Amino acid sequence: MTSQIIFLCLFIIAITAFSINARRIYRNIRLGKPVDRSDNPTQRLKLMVLVAFGQKKMFKKPLPAILHLLVYLGFCIINVEMLEIIIDGIFGTHRVFAHLGEFYNFLIFCFEILAFGVLASCIIFIFRRNAMRIFRFQGKELKHWPKTDANLILITEILLMSAFLIMNAADLKLQQLNIPAYPLAGSFPISTLLVNILPENVASLVVIERTAWWFHIIGVLLFLNYLPISKHLHILLAFPNTYFSKLTPKGKFDNMDSVTQEVKAMLDPTLPAPSGEVTRFGVKDVKDLTWKNLLDAYTCTECGRCSAACPATITGKLLSPRKIMMDTRDRLEEVGRHLATQPLQQDDGKSLIDDYITREEIWACTTCNACVEQCPVNINPLEIILGLRQYSVLEESNAPSSINTMFSNMENNAAPWKYAQTDRANWANQ
Repeated sequence: MTSQIIFLCLFIIAITAFSINARRIYRNIRLGKPVDRSDNPTQRLKLMVLVAFGQKKMFKKPLPAILHLLVYLGFCIINVEMLEIIIDGIFGTHRVFAHLGEFYNFLIFCFEILAFGVLASCIIFIFRRNAMRIFRFQGKELKHWPKTDANLILITEILLMSAFLIMNAADLKLQQLNIPAYPLAGSFPISTLLVNILPENVASLVVIERTAWWFHIIGVLLFLNYLPISKHLHILLAFPNTYFSKLTPKGKFDNMDSVTQEVKAMLDPTLPAPSGEVTRFGVKDVKDLTWKNLLDAYTCTECGRCSAACPATITGKLLSPRKIMMDTRDRLEEVGRHLATQPLQQDDGKSLIDDYITREEIWACTTCNACVEQCPVNINPLEIILGLRQYSVLEESNAPSSINTMFSNMENNAAPWKYAQTDRANWANQ
């Protein structure tokens, strides 16, 4: 009964803490401007199934895709067993679903194979991330905490899977010794290989089995509450993020409604005045972004596929699309903390542009959409970059000289070049 009470208390505390963190993230995302992404539900559901569930875009790189698929399937399917562990922990039972017979044996068999797959994949991932000079893992934004975070996740999964297999191995040996509390149940293709290295003493085996059981469940509960402060949050947010993806072609840019209304009003005075007050053109801070942009920031996996495909990053420019998303998330967290502690003071004196993202970064972008195309969970860094550019130009009249020259040419010649309209077709005579 004591262990059941301890388990129930830990479980309630973990779920409560996770709920608080989930509400905080939801509140921060709601700081963004509204945008309607409720159209074409069938198409959106299909996109979510293909990209989030099926990991369609991951398979542009087959080897990491297969390894990630093993981790993904292992994480999803093995956690089905968490239901049994929770029931056992609350009611003091042991392998409560063992009465399912052969089906239960099949489930445990699959869990073991997947657990080993997760274990092997995470070891390979640690080696790839730390020992191999892979370009997308070398960005300066991955120094310090982001690098530690990635390694912590992999180490945690290795420890959890190891505990799971050791628990099963000790359980299997206790079954073989005909201990009444451990009836024959399950099929253990991997744990069988560990049985011979375990002690023969029943008391020691029980301690090993119980220790591994508690380590596994406490580790899962701690990991659950580590998610909200980790890049691994994408395992939850990838599904809504892909569902609410932009369905129009990636190269299609939307006009700003506020600017369109102002221009129409100037060109045709008979039109009604624009409704509503325009507080800002473009994006200065995270609250000028849409809620989908902020969801993108929390969903970022920091995998670096966007930066590895970005021509600006490849050629040594300051821009890294991954850093854009990480900076947006960091700024959003800062704004959320500020509003939580000082709700009456809306402005903390900082902004996304300049304090987090520099002008050099946003103007290095070629708007080629390579980052959008490569992202495995349909994140769109380009929308944030364009919003910051719009603020710089429309609010501050602050743009690089080459851009200002282009604007001047477009105003005077209706083209980006300095040639007069009457000379525009002269190239055909060459």
